[in-house]
Amino acid sequence: MIQEYQIRVLPEQAANEQSVKKFLSEDKGMDVRTIKAIRILKRSIDARQRTIFVNLKVRCYINELPTDDEYIHTEYQNVEGKPQAVVVGAGPGGLFAALRLIELGIRPIVVERGKNVHDRRKDIALISREHKVNGESNYSFGEGGAGAFSDGKLYTRSKKRGSVEKILNVFCQHGASTNILADAHPHLGTDKLPYIIESMRNTIIKCGGEVHFETKMTALLCPIAPDGKKKVVGVECVRADGSEVSFKGPVILATGHSARDVYRYLYRSEIPIEAKDIAVGVRLEHPSELIDKIQYHNKNGRGNYLPAAEYSFVTQVEGRGVYSFCMCPGGTVVPAASGPQQIVVNGMSNSQRNSPWSNSGMVVELHAEDLNDRSIMELPPLDGVEQVGGPLAMLEFQERLEKTAWLQGNMRQTAPAQRMAHFVNNKGSYDLPKTSYTPGLISTPMHFWMPKFISSRLQQGFKNFGKMSHGFLTDEAVLIGVETRTSAPVRIVRDRETLMHETVDGLFPCGEGAGYAGGIVSAGIDGERCAEMLREYLEM
Repeated sequence: MIQEYQIRVLPEQAANEQSVKKFLSEDKGMDVRTIKAIRILKRSIDARQRTIFVNLKVRCYINELPTDDEYIHTEYQNVEGKPQAVVVGAGPGGLFAALRLIELGIRPIVVERGKNVHDRRKDIALISREHKVNGESNYSFGEGGAGAFSDGKLYTRSKKRGSVEKILNVFCQHGASTNILADAHPHLGTDKLPYIIESMRNTIIKCGGEVHFETKMTALLCPIAPDGKKKVVGVECVRADGSEVSFKGPVILATGHSARDVYRYLYRSEIPIEAKDIAVGVRLEHPSELIDKIQYHNKNGRGNYLPAAEYSFVTQVEGRGVYSFCMCPGGTVVPAASGPQQIVVNGMSNSQRNSPWSNSGMVVELHAEDLNDRSIMELPPLDGVEQVGGPLAMLEFQERLEKTAWLQGNMRQTAPAQRMAHFVNNKGSYDLPKTSYTPGLISTPMHFWMPKFISSRLQQGFKNFGKMSHGFLTDEAVLIGVETRTSAPVRIVRDRETLMHETVDGLFPCGEGAGYAGGIVSAGIDGERCAEMLREYLEM
């Protein structure tokens, strides 16, 4: 017999299968010997009160054993000789698009400007050791995209656009822990993701698809049809050795939110794009022990049975949202620049989330009309970059703020920083706390040089958060600048129903870089939807 129960237990009772069985037997009046197995279907932590509880939905196997796997398998067919499609970008949007194409009997050709996920590590290490950023292999570019080295958080609110469960099950099929199927806020961990991503690539190749690394798209093959409409029939690319190559087929464009050259190419080619609202700010880093004490209401912190604590804050300041973003408990702050003259920071965590620090983005909403505020644009000009405004206005603002941070960081990957309480009170920091950011920090008056539109709202936001959570506003925490890549600064316009570009047939803008997703799972969902619409296009 199989029964499902909702139970509420202490963290030490939720720690292992035997203690959960014991609780069930006592709470439900069962003989523990008849409980042959259990599966945790849902798990969440309730830390609203001083006594912490773990909420569990448990499937209990009474006098029988499970006969099925813990996750649902997807069947991938051989697509050799099948109709072909090009997927530009091997981030989550591109990878899930390619896998879904295989399900649908279409042969994917994946082109990725960066290196494979393991070789990326060497270039990423050079950013910290030698302050060198490889413009084609970094935290943003390469197999797995920006998500590969950004904690692997799988929580999303995008439940109406597709199946979150399908995405999570595909991850499990490629090596992820089945814990992600149960946890309220699932994550994979930066240490686990590379192997999962490699397994997904191997599935694509095994089924007859192709994956080309260090192959950068330079142009869309886009002849004009007799009716005057543009139609994409493939892509032109250049390899790392300088050789040129082209691939034919309709195109899923999943290049990620940092592929600024792609946005500029689309703009020059008169393929409609539009500026999109973004959020910018800083990375805020606390000692994880302090966050544990605050969130778990316990001077001893998390204890032996609780994970590193998470938090989420949001407030309104002068008509704009100020909020925490991409919170990484027990994580590290990393240098996420994708080119020269940039300081960009992001956060990540390994699967155990056992770093001495916890961090999150702290950002302010920025709307297109806000760029009319002179104080926002009083930033250094960009060498060799044409300032055109319009659809690229938000992109240009990102670049100029990142250059400002680079100048403050002595033109290296040393990041500008300031103690949190000092920032709020307009005081300089004469010293800085220890940090997880390995390229190093330099103390600068961020309240002075950041655009007032952003800094003043962050200051008030931090005051509000300090009132919500006693001890959060402290000089033990440090602001590290700047956090600018929260989402794409451009949206590539597409039809709501077909997901194809509004004016270009055969082009399917996809994922976070196209402005239609905001994380690994939502990008994966969008990739699957684009693959489905591409099949319909081929069948027309």
